[in-house]
Amino acid sequence: MTGVIDPHAPAPPGAPPLEGAPGERPRLPVRAATGRFLVLAGVFVCAACGLVYELELVALASYLIGDSVTQASVVLSVMVFAMGLGSLIAKRLRSHAAAGFGAIEALLALVGGCSAMALYATFAWTGPWGGVWEGGSRHLLVVFSLVIGLLIGAEVPLLMELIQRIRRQDAGGAVADLFAADYVGALVGGLAFPFLLLPLLGQLTGTLITGTVNAIAGAALVLGLFRQDLTRRGRRLLVAANLVVLGLLASAAVHVDDFERAARQAVYGHGVRVALQTDVQEIVLIGGSDGRPLSLFLDGRLRVSGRDERRYHEALVHPVMHKGPRARVLVLGGGDGLAVREVLRHTGVRQVDVAELDAAVVRLARTDPALSALNKDAFGDPRVRVVNTDAFVWLRETRDTYDVVISDLPDPGITASTKLYSQEFYGLARRVLAERGRLVVHAGPVASRPRVFWTVDATLRAAGLRTVPYRVGGRDSGFAAGPDRARGPAGAPRDWGFVLASRTTPVLSLPGAARAAERTRLPGLPPSTLVHPRYAG
Repeated sequence: MTGVIDPHAPAPPGAPPLEGAPGERPRLPVRAATGRFLVLAGVFVCAACGLVYELELVALASYLIGDSVTQASVVLSVMVFAMGLGSLIAKRLRSHAAAGFGAIEALLALVGGCSAMALYATFAWTGPWGGVWEGGSRHLLVVFSLVIGLLIGAEVPLLMELIQRIRRQDAGGAVADLFAADYVGALVGGLAFPFLLLPLLGQLTGTLITGTVNAIAGAALVLGLFRQDLTRRGRRLLVAANLVVLGLLASAAVHVDDFERAARQAVYGHGVRVALQTDVQEIVLIGGSDGRPLSLFLDGRLRVSGRDERRYHEALVHPVMHKGPRARVLVLGGGDGLAVREVLRHTGVRQVDVAELDAAVVRLARTDPALSALNKDAFGDPRVRVVNTDAFVWLRETRDTYDVVISDLPDPGITASTKLYSQEFYGLARRVLAERGRLVVHAGPVASRPRVFWTVDATLRAAGLRTVPYRVGGRDSGFAAGPDRARGPAGAPRDWGFVLASRTTPVLSLPGAARAAERTRLPGLPPSTLVHPRYAG
């Protein structure tokens, strides 16, 4: 860091006396160059912690609330606004820069470190209350974004004051040094969150440890380098505050597993048998023993219910397999093995390729007794080959062609899934279809979200495919499995929508289901593309 500092840069007119002027030499326990390096190192650490808090809020809000684009926009816009406001407010603290910075870092460590647990607790225990409490996690997200942004913004003018007190230099040079350390720290924090903290520690423990590092760095900088700027009472208060913060964070870290189990039970109810956090998503299995139906949740959204999964998978698979060649079948998604189970019931099937992003889902489908019993040990069939890859990537890279392509992917209303319901995606799917090949797409519920359903149909037609949409009822109404996991059972969809497509007009074996869908048609909808997704809302 010291290599970018110009120790001979002139101070602006009217600046305080330079280092070494009588009565003005800063009382530091180290040399000035070392002191500046330590301040910049503190900036680096605090910036890394600040970005982890920011990313944690985005990630957890997207998981708990849904629609990652909206949540990221809320967090980033509120936080950037609050940072500017915090910088203005902190101007009044410059005469007490060391004490102010120490207090701000202690508070930031506590608020940022505990933010993930507070958001999760609010979602788990207040959502079912209904009314204003149903959106409690949304409100708390804004509050945390505002408070954390205010505290991060307040760091800048105080750090500028501290670094200038060690050795005066022109404002431009000081800002360059400070921002260089800040941006490099942000880079490290931004990379550490997805590649280190999240996979190894999880969101809750990772954020608590970040808060601990933040508190230690802030206290060490102030008490180690600027302790003479604080009164004896001020030093004691700062030490006590940081000990309290570290004690609270440590206590939370010790009990975080118990907290997660209790919160998970509040969200999913009793009977959670499996709870995994992979590098793709959270996987939860409930029931499947003692006569209770199996439920599979992915990122909090119900993907499989033993009460009605057979009706869903039969409606998805059998119409597309009913007429025409079916020797080679591609299943996009379907890592639970249930769509594959239905495919294997048909004669003439010689090969089934499954493109599933999360290997852990497939592993559970093979090894979990309840899930493997439900899918009839589909992945044990020698005709089935599993490729753990993104469905979009598979369609781009494969040179194979298929008689049947089954798109059993997450709901199109989920932001992360929009590319898998785009015109470009269906263009790739059309390319891998054999001459008489057929494609079927799970397109979300029809009655509750007709615009989304008919946008899927319009997008398939824009990709050069002819379509027959159909709608099947009989869905269990006791849960919500749509894009927004905060919705309660009252808003749960009551049907499934599918679209059968091929190069020529496909023949549907369920004419009543086609008429049921046609009655809800919304004409004139534009297709969804990668650069203009149209499924939000």
